[in-house]
Amino acid sequence: MSSNGKVDAIVVGGGHNGLITAGYLARAGLEVTVLERRPIVGGACVTEEIIPGFRVSRTSYACSLLMPEIVRDFRMKEQGFRVYIPDPSGFIPFPDGRYLLSHSDTARYEQEVAKFSTRDFAALEQFDADLSRLRPLIEEILRTTPPKFPPSRIKDYWSFLKLARKVKSLDRRDLRFFMELMTASCAEILDRRFESTEIKATLAHQGTIGACVGVMSPGSAYVMLHDSIGGVDGQAGAWGFVYGGMGTITQILATTCRSRGVEIRTGAAVDRVLVKNGRAQGVVLKNGDELRSRIVVSNADPKRTFLDLVEEQHLEADFLEEIRNFKIEGSSIKVNCALAELPNWTCLPGQDPKAPQHQAMIGIGPSMEYLERAFDDMKYGRPSRRPFIEGTIASTVDDSLAPEGKHVLSLFVQYGPYHLREGTWPEIREKVGDNIIDTLAEYAPNIKSCIIAREVLSPWDLEQEFGLTGGQIFHGEISQDQLFCMRPAWGWADYRTPIRGLYLCGSGAHPGGGVLGGPGMNASREILRDLRRG
Repeated sequence: MSSNGKVDAIVVGGGHNGLITAGYLARAGLEVTVLERRPIVGGACVTEEIIPGFRVSRTSYACSLLMPEIVRDFRMKEQGFRVYIPDPSGFIPFPDGRYLLSHSDTARYEQEVAKFSTRDFAALEQFDADLSRLRPLIEEILRTTPPKFPPSRIKDYWSFLKLARKVKSLDRRDLRFFMELMTASCAEILDRRFESTEIKATLAHQGTIGACVGVMSPGSAYVMLHDSIGGVDGQAGAWGFVYGGMGTITQILATTCRSRGVEIRTGAAVDRVLVKNGRAQGVVLKNGDELRSRIVVSNADPKRTFLDLVEEQHLEADFLEEIRNFKIEGSSIKVNCALAELPNWTCLPGQDPKAPQHQAMIGIGPSMEYLERAFDDMKYGRPSRRPFIEGTIASTVDDSLAPEGKHVLSLFVQYGPYHLREGTWPEIREKVGDNIIDTLAEYAPNIKSCIIAREVLSPWDLEQEFGLTGGQIFHGEISQDQLFCMRPAWGWADYRTPIRGLYLCGSGAHPGGGVLGGPGMNASREILRDLRRG
């Protein structure tokens, strides 16, 4: 810290994006302090015990989107970052006793798909090929700082021109497919290509993740695209279990930050950003302490940043109105379980931890109609009576997570509205958890007797525990009107804000949510650019 007690940068929030921003700024020689309100760093990317001996990735639960340059720049592999990629990657049981295993081996996967359609495997190969041709464009967009729109500066016009050239490189067919993915529903995209409702539903699962849309809602195709753009170790679209749980990612990021001189303070809740003459000067903590800095970087979501941490008098009315209208209602429930034994699936019995049905991602969402009906409940303020469930049992791969012979089960569930028509989440939480387990028991009847302990995290709990406004896991809906140069507000998508020296680096900024790291990486680049200019 300088002699006047002022650091170069204060980062509010020690989630993965906050740590990434801090690490890049420190690498450039800045003196940085990270302030985290919880007792541990990591935000919503943490590994924690639910009962003694059972460690679970409490919120985020699988690694796929993390950008490879972040893994490289933070020397993560040298510090023990390892990801196990299961094969098959997916296990989808169906009510009629059939199941689908998503093998990487072409011949085996073709046999699996043939259970449902003799035509759809060729359509799957074509679909993957079409997506792969879009990947270079999408990867460039993820790493691009959105220009101001409408453009007012030469650099904004230049940014749009560069992006236009990239889009122009697509042929007519690929450009049309890209625009369809950006605007259409999952149902529209998949109905044109596949005949089996089971295959369509399996692909559409990703169109529901963290979204307040159904598979028949326009825009759900982009949600599906957003969750398919990642990869692990150069394998496009792959996902995997991080050894030690997802918290390993943020613990390694924190270790690298500290090695670069970053001070990380936990239990340090920020009350407000200090603003003087239109410029951020530091922060005031909940305990009354004042910390001074040249700049402040918020890893909190846009609503929490501008409606809670910044006093209204410092912002224009039009900007505040845009932030108030920013859509940030959560739709996801997380259920974490400690298990005495593995589930025994009716369609594929057995409890060998190395069996594919226990290492693959489990998906309960057997048809497009099933998925849409789950959303229908959400629309009217009810948790889904027949929910979509995505599950992982990371302890079948990583024995550090549970005692020998025991396991941890992570369930991600759609849909659970933040705003309920009847009751409150504390009142109905456990009843909703019972319904989720009942749904799973239709496919694995022993699951109820397996559970030693259970934690249900509703959108309300995600807000209370992890500071996610509305329980929105992406810091704001991934919808067409909240993407790129419109995220989080028109004219303010470049990580800068109307207050000089205050920046956004969280998932409420481009390119959005998931354990991606793009917002943190891109924000640090823009911050350093501004500091170099003085």
